[in-house]
Amino acid sequence: MLAKRIIPCLDVDRGRVVKGVKFFDHVDAGDPVEQALFYDAGGADELVFYDITASHEGRGIMAEVVRRVADSVFMPITVGGGIGSVDDAAKLIQAGAEKVSINSSAVRDPAMISQIARKFGRCATVLGLDANRVKRGDGSEFWEVFINGGRVGTGREVLAWAKEAEDRGAGEVVLNVMNSDGTLEGYDLEMTRAVSAAVRIPVVASGGAGKPEDLLKVLTEGGADAALAASIFHFRQWSIGQVKRYLADHGVCVRPVPAGMATFPGNGRDPSIGA
Repeated sequence: MLAKRIIPCLDVDRGRVVKGVKFFDHVDAGDPVEQALFYDAGGADELVFYDITASHEGRGIMAEVVRRVADSVFMPITVGGGIGSVDDAAKLIQAGAEKVSINSSAVRDPAMISQIARKFGRCATVLGLDANRVKRGDGSEFWEVFINGGRVGTGREVLAWAKEAEDRGAGEVVLNVMNSDGTLEGYDLEMTRAVSAAVRIPVVASGGAGKPEDLLKVLTEGGADAALAASIFHFRQWSIGQVKRYLADHGVCVRPVPAGMATFPGNGRDPSIGA
């Protein structure tokens, strides 16, 4: 049985980690290298970096930040934001990223997914999919793909886009449901389950984790292969070790954490009793 992955996400804006709610109202959450070191020592399976304003502001990729982090930690790193070409992806891989995540540029030029997959392999090619539940004029709901850090709707339907990206060579989908992002109210189980059923590649659930039970639900009921979280980890509400202990106690296969990291002294909580 493949172990389920627990992945902290660092949203970076001009060199600082930030966290918002539904993609906006960001607050500072620390230095990227310091956060990465904390998660590496705490037993995170991977780390995801997003430059959340690069595409919107037309800025380049954050290769130097990636290099600083990659030189400091041993866990795999996925990087997204501002990747506009295969050359941009190459710079991030050379800086130490194991995977690159493309969103806005993939929607504008879907062939780029295939180009990156051919050059670096499907395993290094991740589709970052920012999804939003929107209402049509007739009152029906539409799951829409958004780009530019959640600022621009594309008219593309989430399931169709996930399938197309897989066909073009994406080896993984990070599904971030904007309606849930930063709310601490739990992942969107319905959408995660639908995307997981629509593709054969791994799906990483993102958006809404507030307590260990939320990760348990999305990894079991939601069918996700991995759970990505930010707020509960950045502000030390829960540690990676606490979450993994809770998951293991509930029958989920996870990689063990280093000795002494199963708890975090900042909250003293027992994850077996929930939030």
